[in-house]
Amino acid sequence: LILADLQTIEKHLPKLQKESKAKPALRETMTYIESLQRHLEEGTPLSALPSLDEEKISELHLLTAKPVIYAFNVDENTLTDSTKQQELSNLVAPARSLFICAKLEEEIKDLTQVEAQELLASYGVEETGLLQLIHAAYATLGLQSYLTAGPKEVRAWTIHRGDTAPQAAGVIHTDFERGFIAAQIVDYDDLVTAGGEQAAKAAGKVRTEGKTYVMQPGDVVEFRFNV
Repeated sequence: LILADLQTIEKHLPKLQKESKAKPALRETMTYIESLQRHLEEGTPLSALPSLDEEKISELHLLTAKPVIYAFNVDENTLTDSTKQQELSNLVAPARSLFICAKLEEEIKDLTQVEAQELLASYGVEETGLLQLIHAAYATLGLQSYLTAGPKEVRAWTIHRGDTAPQAAGVIHTDFERGFIAAQIVDYDDLVTAGGEQAAKAAGKVRTEGKTYVMQPGDVVEFRFNV
């Protein structure tokens, strides 16, 4: 991947150097990309740098600039061995690390949810490797999800952290965002504890939010809109 990024920069730089002679404003970008080239030549992936100026490199689509997650396939003992996990994490820092036992994953794939949770708990693990990977990917990419529920379908929708209610509505359909009026929201755990929507309303757990509301993980939403 480092070699691929070097090739991309080497192809791009001559054009940028030529354009910067006529457009002095581009010289800063050229200097920045040249500095990235030096890091790559030293064998350093761009994701390892403290920060990146995304605006200056957006057209290059550099592979090593993308977020990285390392999933270590470990034995059962390492799943709860924090010292060993730290040693492995140090090898790939600052990238995010996960520790998954493929052997254990194979054992639980045909079990019921209750049986799988009991087996995981016996090894000191709370989630399956797949769930860990999904959660890590969402966190790394700055994503979260919310739920909509109707008589025929319950569905999760993926949005960016920090999205407002209208932006979240727009993921379903642009008309929802354009004509957004309000969002009726209940937290998933509150909904489950209450036993249903009507019971949650009776318990005062359902609330109405407006255009400035920032969506939270676990929101179950019904949007009101008019176009």
